[in-house]
Amino acid sequence: MSLSDLPGPVPDPAVVRGGTTTALAEPVARVRPLWVTGVVLVNLGINAAFFGPLQVLLGQQAAHFDEGQKEAILALVTGCGAAVSMVANPLFGAFSDRTTSRFGRRVPWVLMGAVLAAVALVALAGAPNVAAMTLLWCLVQAGANAMYAAITAAVPDRVPVPQRGTVGGLAAMGQTVGILIGAVIAAVVVGNFAAGYWLCAAALLAGVVLYLFKNDDQQLPPTERPPFNLAEFLRGFWVSPKRYPDFAWAWLTRLLVSTGNHMVTLYLLFFLSDAVRLKETEGIDPSFGVLVLTGLYAVSVIITSVLGGRLSDRMGKRKPLVIASSVIIALASLILAFAPTWIGGLAGAVVLGIGFGAYLAVDFALITQVLPTGMDRGRDLGVINIANSLPQVIAPLIASPFVLYWGGYVSLYVAAAVIGLLGAVFVVKIKSVA
Repeated sequence: MSLSDLPGPVPDPAVVRGGTTTALAEPVARVRPLWVTGVVLVNLGINAAFFGPLQVLLGQQAAHFDEGQKEAILALVTGCGAAVSMVANPLFGAFSDRTTSRFGRRVPWVLMGAVLAAVALVALAGAPNVAAMTLLWCLVQAGANAMYAAITAAVPDRVPVPQRGTVGGLAAMGQTVGILIGAVIAAVVVGNFAAGYWLCAAALLAGVVLYLFKNDDQQLPPTERPPFNLAEFLRGFWVSPKRYPDFAWAWLTRLLVSTGNHMVTLYLLFFLSDAVRLKETEGIDPSFGVLVLTGLYAVSVIITSVLGGRLSDRMGKRKPLVIASSVIIALASLILAFAPTWIGGLAGAVVLGIGFGAYLAVDFALITQVLPTGMDRGRDLGVINIANSLPQVIAPLIASPFVLYWGGYVSLYVAAAVIGLLGAVFVVKIKSVA
């Protein structure tokens, strides 16, 4: 890469939307199943490599360094990683927007991100101290987010609007299956976190092979790339709500629904042990209960992400399904609030998965239709991704006072339902998408 590959000023939307190259034009030809499979596998690999460490391996490694300080170590490592994620996704998305490689705009960043993340995962297996562990996890985040920014932007690059719900649903399915594979990897190694990191790196690299060879990525001619200007580059990450109101409302609705979802899942272990009293009432260990609920949730997400995305394509509408799925997510929160039992937990997990799976697919398709310009799809989708990452930071800050001081889990889950419903309400403000 050269300095000329760095992000530059925001082009005139009137020019870009009628893009003079295939790379910038609005796609009209339906994508092939093999291309979609490649995108799904990249998403699967990213999430397997991300959630295996996040769910188990990083915690085991933290305990290896200092059993008495494992919570603090884990918080430090994951907090630094989350900060890198919020910056890296829009940054690498912007880099990929301006890349003029003969292999296309997105492929180089999928490849480089995969290599960086895989090498960092392998190095994590032998990290000598907490500082090295933290640095290497940040590199994993940087590489994985370079991949995710590029592969996400490839969808509006290549997929026509009538097919985006279906492709978005399949990509969400890949993400969820990847999370499950990451959990399986962590379970299979049984405490051997070093072996777990190697397996995660292998899953990540295996996931990109098909896409690298069957990507149909379009080259951006250097003549179509605006000159680099640092000040304009920095200003470009602020997408004006006044100039692009539909984009701003889409960002806000994603933030609210994601925050509500994180509030539901954040204290699930403590909910089962303290409110449901699962061990005393059912004889089931709460940690096993979390595994059961997570599995039910994941299966529901996989099913409804595919069906919901396809349904929205057939309807030719996005907003009604986004609103309906947001309401279903809120309903799941209310089930947990007012039925704090094992049966209520099972029902809540299924309903939450049904709502969130459909939401992921259809809302993604909606978002791709309100992007300001064809030139900056990667950057703007990276800005949207902040609305996915930020709830990981703010949800604990919101949830903790409810659990400790303001009524416990009943008030927590009612608040989560209200926040999610606000997301449904604000979808109505989006005018350019049906």
